[in-house]
Amino acid sequence: MSRIAILGGGSWGTGLAVVLSSSRRKHDIRLWMRDPSLAQSIEQERENRKYLPGVSIPACVRASTKLEEVIPGAQIVVGSAPSAHTRAIFALALPHLSRDAVFLSATKGLEPATHLRMSEVISQVINARFLATVAVLSGPSFAAEAALGQPTAVVLASPDPALGAFLQEEFSGPAFRLYTNDDVLGVELAGAMKNVMAIAAGACQGLGLGANSLSALITRGLAEMTRLVVALGGRSGTLSGLAGMGDLILTCYGAQSRNRRVGFDLGQGRSLAEILAGMTMVAEGVGTTAALLALARENRIELPITQQVHSILHLGNSPREAIRAIMERPLKRE
Repeated sequence: MSRIAILGGGSWGTGLAVVLSSSRRKHDIRLWMRDPSLAQSIEQERENRKYLPGVSIPACVRASTKLEEVIPGAQIVVGSAPSAHTRAIFALALPHLSRDAVFLSATKGLEPATHLRMSEVISQVINARFLATVAVLSGPSFAAEAALGQPTAVVLASPDPALGAFLQEEFSGPAFRLYTNDDVLGVELAGAMKNVMAIAAGACQGLGLGANSLSALITRGLAEMTRLVVALGGRSGTLSGLAGMGDLILTCYGAQSRNRRVGFDLGQGRSLAEILAGMTMVAEGVGTTAALLALARENRIELPITQQVHSILHLGNSPREAIRAIMERPLKRE
């Protein structure tokens, strides 16, 4: 029986713990979270009422606020905390990590200050003690649906085929299907960029725009995502799969999407500060937008939709003005 340590007890960390409890292999699952009351709720009531209400958490999942109770003995360590906190959490975890452990990032975003991908952040921290390969889990996966056993297909990207195959076997279950991929960069950037596109899609819906507008936005958004991924060395084919198109469709249309909700409320005229103050969970696209633009500038890549989302979030532009700016760009071939 493998021990899996999951660092981050939000909706996806908790949902992943539930999913892994029914995988083909038996696991001893330890979930680390900051909030003592939530850890106590999971231990005593078998429910994370704040982030995943209504989902029963099996007894094989143990929750704690103490890294020294969660990490030692873990063969697999999963990062599922928000991107802005990943570096600090792994730095705290570092003294407890084993050289024999394998590492997996399940966070979709870029580090705001450095615009590094999460696998890069985790590797930087761990490499202070020993060299480690970090795999990535991404794809269309609302936590609540996956935890309730609804069929879900995701991507597991790893530069090491043996590591990818190992994690695929460990994590696969009757309703959780994993496909392997070696394009770690493409998978991670797709997971980060689709959140920005979801904010734009939500803004369109908040403004009352119809199917024409949303279809155009999603299609051109996918082209924008592909352009950056290819420029940075990823594969265009990755964007036509689960990590790209699959996750983009889910996040732009799904009612559970936090990023879509942010965009919708912006389209309705609410301020970003007001929206974020009323949210329990993190909308990764808000912090990722500036990091993506920094990457684009460094590589001389044009990201018009991302640029306009940034103008709405951080420069005070209205969603209607942003859409007009996109539509009035110079005409070109598809």
